[in-house]
Amino acid sequence: MIAIDDLHKEFPGPDGPVPVLRGVSLHVAKGEIFGIIGRSGAGKSTLVRCINLLERPSRGSVTVGGRALSALDGPALRAARREIGMVFQHFNLLSSRTVRDNVALPLELTRVPRAAKRRRVTDLLELVGLSDQAESYPAQLSGGQKQRVGIARALASRPSVLLCDEATSALDPETTKSVLALLKEISRSLGLTIVLITHEMQVIKEIADRVAVLDEGRVVEQGRVFDVFTSPAHSTTRALVREVLNLELPESLASRLRHTPSTASHLVVRITFTGAAAHAPIMSEMVRRFGVSFNILHGHIDYIQDAPYGTLTVDAAGPESGLQAALDFLRHHNLKAEILGRVAETDRAVA
Repeated sequence: MIAIDDLHKEFPGPDGPVPVLRGVSLHVAKGEIFGIIGRSGAGKSTLVRCINLLERPSRGSVTVGGRALSALDGPALRAARREIGMVFQHFNLLSSRTVRDNVALPLELTRVPRAAKRRRVTDLLELVGLSDQAESYPAQLSGGQKQRVGIARALASRPSVLLCDEATSALDPETTKSVLALLKEISRSLGLTIVLITHEMQVIKEIADRVAVLDEGRVVEQGRVFDVFTSPAHSTTRALVREVLNLELPESLASRLRHTPSTASHLVVRITFTGAAAHAPIMSEMVRRFGVSFNILHGHIDYIQDAPYGTLTVDAAGPESGLQAALDFLRHHNLKAEILGRVAETDRAVA
């Protein structure tokens, strides 16, 4: 549906061109929700504006629905843009227009007949749950309602792609959840492809099928959301994931970790459970088979795309051969076992 190949974007600066995007390549499948995440200044908003050619790339190509947008201009580009709706961070509603008239604006610009326009707007307001607010003005709406109006307006021309640029960052957590649920339902019911720009990993976790991590204008990691969350490869991704998943050890434990067996005899191991392994009695089986004991120090469980993902940090005690066999057993069952360090016998009861 969307193919971005070797995209570069530069802006003029006092000392010459300033690169913002550096060779970005992404492919978004029809009907999927694709997240693009990065810190402030990573190039996210520039990238989304290049997708609909509001910013023209310095080089590289953008193809949407088989049409090379980067090769179009004038009327052909305007026609192609009607296939791409956009939802903005700050809503961009016209304060002097009612909800109904804000949603109708794209249809007025394309001279849709009055009766067809009214039917379309009525259907869209029902879709976003604002039928009872049709004659209200933006100042009378909550932030979540304003964003629902923005979503309805973006859908007015029946686009095949919806671009969301930080669409929930101005909303409180509860409203964010409801807006994301709406976007997910719209994507599934209409077969709509959504590209979601955000700096919040929680938003990606909540709604996206796949994600690309942008850092200094480059894609440093991309893949299925579950894979990226559970096995982040790049330092930027790991930092973003840590903000959502509770992977940090308590300071009281971290300060007691040692890294040499001579001063500390008990292994501290972080075990990661994913998918079906999260429900298997792995720990009790290890105790029975290998003669090791476990003291649970820290744990966390979450769901990503409806699949369980959990981490358990344990203090493992026993003979070195038994500990190694237990670690091999975990890895044989496709569980990640990361040795964080060791704690001394005297610290074990306090951990």
